[in-house]
Amino acid sequence: RTLSCRGTFSLTDRNVAVVGTPGGWSSESLADVFEARFGRRILVDLKSVCLDLERGTVSSGEIDLSKMDAIWVKKAGQTYAPHLLDRLELLRYVASKGVRIFSAPQKIMGLLNRISCTVTLAANGIPMPPTRVTEDLDQAVEAVRVFESVILKPLFSTKARGMEVLTWTDESDVRENLRAYQGAGNPTIYIQKKIDIGESDFGFIFLGGEYLGAYSRVRGDESWNTTIHAGGRYENFEPDADLIRLAEKAQAPFGLDFTGVDVALTPQGPIVFEVSAFGGFKGVTQGTGVDVMDRVADYVAERLT
Repeated sequence: RTLSCRGTFSLTDRNVAVVGTPGGWSSESLADVFEARFGRRILVDLKSVCLDLERGTVSSGEIDLSKMDAIWVKKAGQTYAPHLLDRLELLRYVASKGVRIFSAPQKIMGLLNRISCTVTLAANGIPMPPTRVTEDLDQAVEAVRVFESVILKPLFSTKARGMEVLTWTDESDVRENLRAYQGAGNPTIYIQKKIDIGESDFGFIFLGGEYLGAYSRVRGDESWNTTIHAGGRYENFEPDADLIRLAEKAQAPFGLDFTGVDVALTPQGPIVFEVSAFGGFKGVTQGTGVDVMDRVADYVAERLT
C-alpha cells in the first residue's frame, strides 16, 4: 500500500473490474478512476458474460471475472427487470470463487424487487407512504377508493419508469384501469398513496454504511415526480441530524457497500420511498460536490490491503 499525491490509497497492478453499462457516465467514469488507481481499466457488461461450469469461469471475451481481485457492481443492467436476478446469480458464482464483490450479489438481490425492499423497510419500522400490495382486483379497487389518489408502481423499475397515477373517479373506471395495468404485465399490483411532498425529495448516500452526503431532486414543471428522467434537477441539500439518522436506519438492514435512500418531507413527517440497489453517482456528485469516485476507489483499496 502506498499513498498517492492526493493523499489517497493507491494499489498498482490489481485487477479491479467495474460491472456496469458501457457508455454510461457513472460506469465509464468509475472505470477511469479504477484504471488510475489500480493499473487496469476493466468495464464489463453482464449481458456479455458467460458462465462455464466445466472450466469454472465467468467470462466476457478475454476477461474472466473469477480471476479478478475485486469487482464493483455499478449497474447490473440499464433498467431494473427480473432477468437482472439471473445476472446477479452469475456474480454470486464469482463470489464463491473468493472474489470480493462490492456490493455482495445476494444483498443486491434483496433490493431489486420493490416488494422485497418495502417488506424489509416496514419490518424495521421505517416510515413509508400507506401501501397495499395485492393480486386481487377487488382489493386493489378498494385501495384506490380509500387512498383517493395513488401511484401504481411496477415491482422492477427505477426513475419512476412504468409508474402510473390513478385517481378515484368511479368504481367501473378504476376497475378498468387496474385490469389494464395487470394485463400490461403487472399481475401483482403495488399501490401507494400519492403523498404531498412539495416540489422536491432527497437522496442520501452511504458508503460502507457511513453517510457521505445528501442532495435534493427538484421537480420539473410538467411532471408529478422529481426524477431527472422526468425533467427534474439536482440541487444541494443540508439535512438535519434527525433526517440523516432516519436514512441511516433505512439502509442499515440491507448491508450494501454503496447505496442511496430516497426520503421525502410531508405534512405528517419524513418518509422513505426506497433504498437503492446501486446508488446514484451523478446525484451526489452534482448535488454535493463530493468526489464520490475517489471515495469509492479508496474504499476498495483499503479492503484489498
